[in-house]
Amino acid sequence: MTTESAPAATAQGMDEHGGAGHGGGHGGTRAIIAALLANLGIALAKFIAWIVTGASSMLAEAIHSVADSGNQVLLLVGGKRSKRAATPEHPFGFGRDRYVYGFLVAIVLFSVGGLFAIYEGVHKLQHPEALTSPIWAIGVLVVAIVLESFSLRTAVKETAAVKPAGVSYWRFIRTARAPELPVVLLEDTAALLGLVFALLGVGLATITGNVVFDALGTILIGLLLVAVAAILGAETKSLLLGESATPEAQRRIVTALEGGGSGLSVIHMRTQHLGPEELLVGAKIAMRHDDTAASIARAIDEAEDRIRAAEPSARVIYLEPDLRRPGAEPQPGDPSAVPE
Repeated sequence: MTTESAPAATAQGMDEHGGAGHGGGHGGTRAIIAALLANLGIALAKFIAWIVTGASSMLAEAIHSVADSGNQVLLLVGGKRSKRAATPEHPFGFGRDRYVYGFLVAIVLFSVGGLFAIYEGVHKLQHPEALTSPIWAIGVLVVAIVLESFSLRTAVKETAAVKPAGVSYWRFIRTARAPELPVVLLEDTAALLGLVFALLGVGLATITGNVVFDALGTILIGLLLVAVAAILGAETKSLLLGESATPEAQRRIVTALEGGGSGLSVIHMRTQHLGPEELLVGAKIAMRHDDTAASIARAIDEAEDRIRAAEPSARVIYLEPDLRRPGAEPQPGDPSAVPE
């Protein structure tokens, strides 16, 4: 016997409990918009500086800013598309659209940003050209560093508001189920480091008269972007494949399910994110052998209410009553197997 918390999806979407199609707003929008505005202005300034100076690192940085601007647009589009209502073809909604667009960001950063910068740097090593008016490039880079610092500050502030106390920013990037803030954090950090590489390349080329430093700075920018794209690609791929709830969320769910003096116990449980704020919970729960169908249904309804109170992201819940077999071994996903 399987009791479901959400009715069958219709073209109008699920009910208030199952509402997988109504993902709501997503965190990090302010950080995305701040990064978008900063990158658009910086990209224009970098293109002007490249035209004036001919510095390859300026061209690489300009393309980097254009790629970042496109990435922020992709994140905003993904957030909007994820709010579409569920359909018969997609009964759990479109929450994972945010993961799809996050993965596209990694591809754009790798191909448009990273590979282009490496190509441009190698090209300048093979065909060096003297810089003209390098003071333009240095001035633009200094201004860009200031603007990127403000953008990164916004992303850090937004992240601090949602990051659990004691969790490092790197761990937050690795474990976050919403892709927007990790993407912006990594992009802004890479942008600042890239600007430092460009400033070093142009500065050393100006001081020594050797344009090899400009080319090397460009290659370093490319390698940095490829590395960041690889991290983003790996993380968003994992989210696309379907990640479980965090260990903390799993423990809250199990505690809520077994609490309330219900006498219920979890035999095994599976969780999967349908979107950053939408969680699917499936569990087999042990009942007493003499429970009636009415008492089982009541106990399950009460358990669902406790789960949603403890973990609001649990939008879709499937609970199957069963009898516990003596000596049954824990399966992957059992409460006892939840990582500490």
